[in-house]
Amino acid sequence: MSVEINGTPHERAPRPGQCLRTYLREEGCFGVKKGCDSGDCGACTVHVDGRPVHSCVYPAFRAQGCRVTTVEGLAGRDGLHPVQRAFLAAQGFQCGFCTAGLIMTVAALDPAQHADLPRALKGNLCRCTGYRAIADAVAGVPNQAVPAPGRAVGSATGAPAGPQVVTGTARYTLDVRVPGVLHLKVLRSPHAHARIVAVDATEAFRVDGVEAVLTHRDAPERLFSTAQHENAAEDPADTRVLDDVVRFVGQRVAAVVATSEAAAEEGCRRLRVRYEVRPAVTDPALALAPDAPLVHGDKLDRNVVGELHAALGDVAGGFADADEVYQATFRTPRVQHASLETHGALGWLDGDGRLVIRSSTQTPFLTRRAVAELYDLPLARVRVIAGRVGGGFGGKQEMLVEDLVALAVLRTGRPVQWEYTRAEQFCAATTRHPFTVTMKAGAKRDGTITAMQLDVLVDTGAYGNHGPAVMFHGCHESVAVYRCANMRTDARTVYTNTVPAGAFRGYGLGQVTFAVESVLDELARRIGMDPVTFRERNVVRPGDDLTAPGDHADDLGIASYGLDQCLARMRQAGATRDAAPDGWLVGEGMAIAMIAAGPPGGHHADATVRSLGEGRYELSVGTAEFGNGSTTVHAQIAADELGTTPDRIVIRQSDTDAVRHDTGAFASTGVVVAGQAVLRAARALRACGGPVGHGHCDGTPRSVAFNAQWFRIAVDPDTGELRILRSVHSADAGTVLNPLQLRGQIEGGVAQALGSALAEHVDLDERGAVTTTTFRQYHLPTLADTPRTEVHFARTSDAIGPLGAKSMSESPYNPVAPALANALRDATGVRMTVIPFTADRIWAAMH
Repeated sequence: MSVEINGTPHERAPRPGQCLRTYLREEGCFGVKKGCDSGDCGACTVHVDGRPVHSCVYPAFRAQGCRVTTVEGLAGRDGLHPVQRAFLAAQGFQCGFCTAGLIMTVAALDPAQHADLPRALKGNLCRCTGYRAIADAVAGVPNQAVPAPGRAVGSATGAPAGPQVVTGTARYTLDVRVPGVLHLKVLRSPHAHARIVAVDATEAFRVDGVEAVLTHRDAPERLFSTAQHENAAEDPADTRVLDDVVRFVGQRVAAVVATSEAAAEEGCRRLRVRYEVRPAVTDPALALAPDAPLVHGDKLDRNVVGELHAALGDVAGGFADADEVYQATFRTPRVQHASLETHGALGWLDGDGRLVIRSSTQTPFLTRRAVAELYDLPLARVRVIAGRVGGGFGGKQEMLVEDLVALAVLRTGRPVQWEYTRAEQFCAATTRHPFTVTMKAGAKRDGTITAMQLDVLVDTGAYGNHGPAVMFHGCHESVAVYRCANMRTDARTVYTNTVPAGAFRGYGLGQVTFAVESVLDELARRIGMDPVTFRERNVVRPGDDLTAPGDHADDLGIASYGLDQCLARMRQAGATRDAAPDGWLVGEGMAIAMIAAGPPGGHHADATVRSLGEGRYELSVGTAEFGNGSTTVHAQIAADELGTTPDRIVIRQSDTDAVRHDTGAFASTGVVVAGQAVLRAARALRACGGPVGHGHCDGTPRSVAFNAQWFRIAVDPDTGELRILRSVHSADAGTVLNPLQLRGQIEGGVAQALGSALAEHVDLDERGAVTTTTFRQYHLPTLADTPRTEVHFARTSDAIGPLGAKSMSESPYNPVAPALANALRDATGVRMTVIPFTADRIWAAMH
């Protein structure tokens, strides 16, 4: 019995136990995505006889004799389906990985469901947008504009890939066919700390289809860091591709390569491993003890991998001069990036024997460098390609799959694919760093801050990737935004036998800002001063140095200033009124944040613009696109400089063979570094009058961007339930190159931060094993959970950024948790110092 897919009969019978999602993808329907494999995210939604189903939990055999419609078959012969047109016009997407599933769900809604979107879309998750753009699409609200020639910058130009995203034809990492591809699966450690004594693969090789088993004996001895920076020395080189010592539950032990995923999984189950279990430490405070088990005892004689101890001025004297001193300890948990596209890579040898890796990465060029160094290959013998990337948030600034895929390809000589499951994403990919921050501050009655002191403990997990850098960054802009002559910071990053942490939106600032902004809010209350006024009296001003304890790069300064406008918006927000349920407690709170536009130590981008004739141009730039919107802005910049429109700019990107060097799409550099290179390339072409122009930017000097967040909330004193009545965000992003894209970045950042502030937490058991391994256990915000945020832009123009623009992809996240904490304090009288603020915790704190 055949399955009719998009009007065409398909005779191949599904395999026993196969789900409809994998069957459809094998039949060429790549618009059907894998986000969860548990029916939680909706990215795989298709119609079976007109009814929407989550195909990842729908048995494929049940579709036999049925009509199946995927996003590729939704459009009619006369063009896009009305829902596809609506999502395109509203730009109801960012990375777009969830979009096909959302479109299929919305296309099947009846009028009653349209009227109750929070319930109707409860089965569809989006990590990027904050849902406002999706709701606009459902309501038929257009947001895009078509600019005139030379007038693209400042307009709401739509994403160039929009038509492909809404039709399911945008190609993400594994949306390609490679004949003869093998599949890789990994056996992971059940122990937090152990030496691998022996691996017996005899039974694994008896599984039909198993081609290779890889262990530490097959892996290079060279140590590396999974973290990717232009300066590789920023990150501790403490990792092997496959190690004979495992340091957390979930670490790779061995890999099986087979002709199918099922065979590879069965091969892993049949491996027999003998371990020598070692003592483990899973608590970062205990890891500091002199007699604590050493996580990397073969390399270090302690568990501290990075530290900062520094002071400015007379801190003790500053506290003595204060009329009020307040101190508290704040804790932030592990949080998952939860990109809907999991980590994955596909590798092969091309016709010249070169290693090619197609990967879901934010750093194609740095990944190429890392792979080449690991396997002693010349750079020219390695090519890395990033297709469209289904979300990043810093998590794909890591090399978590490419190194092992490369080993498998080099060993077998065959194409090899490895795709993380959602459970692996939780237990083996990186998380946000858990922080414990003790913040102490003093102030005079007139509002002057006299001293600030930070004591910070960062848990980097079993490996040090990003750990020291996150610590240093978190302890800088969080306090440098304030003028205070007396500051002290004591910070340490420690190893524990737990899942490694890594780069995450905000890069440490969110954790420390939570503490700083909460303590300063409490100080303002205790001296009887309005929190906005208190900040106005103490924040940095144009011309001020951005000082903080410790040695910091001297290329960072205030090249434009809109923080005063952001604070004025916070005051205006407080003048509004909102209705709350009877008997509920109402409160308001705000917080601010500052972030550097780019990392210290160098971030490079090269761009090339080539004339194609007839007013068309090819722009080549290395920056990966994962919903950050940089591709759209690059097209706008080039179009305006060349007097044309963005649709006449053909963009090549994220392929180390096709474009020149780019450090990567991280640290808020897509506009301020890569965009600057694009601007210079377009100007070079125009100036020379020839067919080609080149541009380069080295990421220095750097400016700062500012953000402020305000909430009005209501709390049910009987249950602890919290409702957000109003959310207002003001951002100083310099010149707004694309208000549609910028608004989306801010809304998405606020929504992601609300998730970690109110619900999200990666939990470990007593062994250090991750227990939150599905979206059902780990609560991502849905449309029903996410309030609309009013977004306001300060009117500034930066002296450093391209056309006056500054960065704004990470920074909206950082002030959200403290603003919410301050609103809770205002409503309940309780200062909450541990996130997330779940209803049970709020209730317990009140009682």
